[in-house]
Amino acid sequence: MAKKKNVLTCGDCATINCNSRTSVFPAFCLTEAEDKQEIEEVNRIYREDPLVSKISNAAAEVEGTYYGRLTRVEEVAAFARRIKAKKVGIATCVGLINETKNFIKFLDAQGIQSYTVACKVGSVDKTELGIPEEFKINKGQHESACNPVLQARILAREKTDLNIIVGLCVGHDSMFIKYSEAPVTYLVVKDRVLAHNPVGALYTSHSYYKRLADKRDL
Repeated sequence: MAKKKNVLTCGDCATINCNSRTSVFPAFCLTEAEDKQEIEEVNRIYREDPLVSKISNAAAEVEGTYYGRLTRVEEVAAFARRIKAKKVGIATCVGLINETKNFIKFLDAQGIQSYTVACKVGSVDKTELGIPEEFKINKGQHESACNPVLQARILAREKTDLNIIVGLCVGHDSMFIKYSEAPVTYLVVKDRVLAHNPVGALYTSHSYYKRLADKRDL
């Protein structure tokens, strides 16, 4: 059971004054408490690191130009173009391969080259990686493990400029991000129950998914 926290963070803030400075900072505000020298050191990274500066400016341009007008699919293409990505990698779940194929068609229409690697690449049985048979979905038969490390390595060999995650499992996405040599963004966050819309559980946490407030071990 989680202990009651006694440290206040941004999740406890009611003013969000850091966004527009139209209110006041609470006493525990991280912005106010942060070392001003460290803030400036971080600001310098945005200004002087070529990759960070390029990504930061491209993201701001897409947000400022198309706010509330483009879908995530379109925003990804707009972002890729603004960072001058010549080739984008797609790390996809096999369960979303049809959605990925439609995304590839969209990228083709945008003139953006892509290279796709599915999560089951290598076709290695889970037990060969030390995963117990009991954790298979279909026990007693071959069940390939997801292989995000190999996905990342293949896309690195392809020298992709931006990698896009399409529905990798929780944890597998973490490994892919760790081993990816190119910057990573999401197109699809997997949620098998809510049709890949995980925030739906939060929107309905006072009704259909009020169990989220229950104290229980998962």
